[in-house]
Amino acid sequence: MSAPALAGRRVVVTRPAAQAAHMAALIRAAGGEPVLFPALEILDAADLRPALALIERLDAFDLAIFISANAVEKALALVENRRAWPAGLRVATVGRGSERELQRHGFAAVIAPSARFDSEGLLDLPELKRLEGKRVVIFRGEGGRELLGEALAARGAAVEYAECYRRGRPRADAAPLLALCAQCGLAAFTVTSSEGLANLHEMLGETGRRCLEDTPLFAPHERIAAAARALGVRTVVLTGPGDEGLVAGLAAFFAKV
Repeated sequence: MSAPALAGRRVVVTRPAAQAAHMAALIRAAGGEPVLFPALEILDAADLRPALALIERLDAFDLAIFISANAVEKALALVENRRAWPAGLRVATVGRGSERELQRHGFAAVIAPSARFDSEGLLDLPELKRLEGKRVVIFRGEGGRELLGEALAARGAAVEYAECYRRGRPRADAAPLLALCAQCGLAAFTVTSSEGLANLHEMLGETGRRCLEDTPLFAPHERIAAAARALGVRTVVLTGPGDEGLVAGLAAFFAKV
């Protein structure tokens, strides 16, 4: 029996600390060794009062969209501490991770893409095509993309945002990761957001950046892949979406080398 494709390979996982366990488990199952180095920290929004005021008005909305698993976690924690979820309020999201998180909270009927896992993929779904006169709330982080809200407004929806978290750069000790870099002990980096990539680039410093440029980097979206190429990463591999897509991409790549 041949060894798993990731056998003996160390793979850097840059997801926020609270969200890294699933990918780490998949890497281990494929024979690899995950190296956890969170490049994003998820914090409460600087001012939660607007989001809390909106939560009090949830009954007025027809659709609630959660832009990420972070949005699900932070928003539902606020909701569950204050009120019941309105029975008629449908939920939607863009990715498999956030869909799983919604299901974990008891939402059985989640509107979500089955192929392209981003705002564009969600906008392609028939449930979001005709929204004249509908009220939509988008739970997101501070400074999120405007594409989704603008597109829904153009389709006739009244859109409001509930910003329930913000993204920060962790104050992490990069020394252990830099030591592995110096030993050529890393097989790959995985990055799941452009902001996380930018943070990683800064956190590694000049020495670590050379390692980043020379080590294969795996990303689940072309925007992230393009940002990595712009930073000088020589080998950038675009994978399928989500943790499963990333690990499948890792396995396929290393099965050939």
